[in-house]
Parts: sequence; structure tokens; C-alpha cells
Amino acid sequence: MVSATISYQSSYIHYKKVGYGQTFIFCFHGYGEEAVAFEFLGKHAGNQFTFFAIDLPFHGKTDWKDGINFTANDLQQILYGILEQNNSKPPTSNFQPQNPNPKLSLLGFSLGGRMALSLYQTIPEKIEKLVLLAPDGLKVNFWYWLATQTWLGNKFFKLTMKKPGWFLGFLKLLNKLKLVNTSIFKFVTYYIGDAEVRRLLYARWTTLRKIKPNISLIKKNIRKHKTPVRLVYGKHDRIILSSVGEKFRKGIEEHCTISIIPAGHQVLHEKHVEEIVEAFR
Repeated sequence: MVSATISYQSSYIHYKKVGYGQTFIFCFHGYGEEAVAFEFLGKHAGNQFTFFAIDLPFHGKTDWKDGINFTANDLQQILYGILEQNNSKPPTSNFQPQNPNPKLSLLGFSLGGRMALSLYQTIPEKIEKLVLLAPDGLKVNFWYWLATQTWLGNKFFKLTMKKPGWFLGFLKLLNKLKLVNTSIFKFVTYYIGDAEVRRLLYARWTTLRKIKPNISLIKKNIRKHKTPVRLVYGKHDRIILSSVGEKFRKGIEEHCTISIIPAGHQVLHEKHVEEIVEAFR
């Protein structure tokens, strides 16, 4: 797996490249993960696909210096920059490459699903296939909306990240009353218990707040461009439920398929490589 960096505005975006196939797949990792999470795909499909996995802002080795704003347009320009750096033509440039018309597909896991959906919304005519693994972004999470999309909620979120004691106590009460399931309780507690983890949580959530897929527009574009969409969920996932995917599929049934595999939320794993690679074939 090759590591590389491109400059973008004042920042440096790190990504990993693996494989040498003619179909280019841009990969977006989950929250708190890194581009290296996709490395195993090269061992199984590197002769068919070339995978470009990007470290998102405040993740991995990406050095994000452009404030707490990151948009789908930023993501698009980063994708074009990576294509040009790898001697392939960004669809809107005059660059004359060795591979002028690469086939582009998107792969997103969890948080990365929201990235992939927003990028597809921006350039649907450039995307050959969309594969989403237990994706975020198909449903608005109330708490995320409150913490990132409202002024008062964001201020309260920032304060809570500095002094989380009350929130942890409240969460324990909700879990005891069975108003929050155990999986989500453990998930949130893990990300609240450490000061550095809390700092990153605030920075990541706030910076990526403008990545907001318009589901109605996305489904309209899927129908218009006849884009194949593959959704893969874990049967035992209690973080992101397959029922959300079933709702999204309504109206685009002929283009969208759902697979439910024996897994929890961590669908992006080498033991599930067959299901992931098959989604691109």
C-alpha cells in the first residue's frame, strides 16, 4: 500500500493507494479510523481495482489547517487532485493523462458513507457505482443535528466536551431505563472518557457538519443516471440499522440492493472481503 500526500488550500491530505486495476475506487473510512482500514482490499482485488483511501480531516495523517469547515466541494477537489497526481484526468480539467477516462466508484463505511453520498450528490454523472457499508447519512441523527447544526447546541456540545461528567451520568441513567441500547451506550462512553478523544470528537463532528446528503436529490440522480447502489449491513449492528437502508431503497429498487451479513457494525473487515468485492463486480 503506497502512502501519498497532496496539498489542498492550507492543508495536506494523506491517502493510501493499493492495487493497479483500471477501475478507480475512492474509499472513505469510519469515525476514528484511517485509510489503512482498506488495505486488505488490495490483496483480494488489486488486479481489478485501484483503491484510493483518504484520511478525512482530523483523522490519520491528514493535516487539516483550514478551520472547522469541510464541504462536498472540498471532497470533490481533493478527489480531482488525487486523480491528477496519479496521472489520470479529473473530469473537468485539461490535463492530458495516461489514463484519461478512469471509471470511478465510491466505497464508504459508516461515517465514510456520508462522505460518499455527498460526493455522489455533487458529481453523480462521474460515478459508476456506489457501495455503502453500514452507512451514516441516510437518516438525520437528532443529537448530531443538535450538536452541529444549531448555534446553541454546538456551544453546549463544546462545553460538554470540556466537562463531560453530567453527560456521562445522564447517559448511564438512560441506559438503565433502557432508553439507550447497550451498544450505543458503550460506543458513546468510549468516545467521551478521554480528554484527547473528546477534543477530536468536537473537531471532527463540527468540521464535517456541512457534509449533509440530500437524500431526495440523491435518489433522483440514481434514477436519472441508473447508478447501481449496493448497501451492506451487519445483522447484529445496533449502531446503524438495515431498516434505514430499506427505507432509502424505496423508489430506487431496480438500482439498489441490500445485503445483510453475519457481522456487527464493523462491516469493513477482511473476513467480509468477499461480500465487499462482490458488490463492485
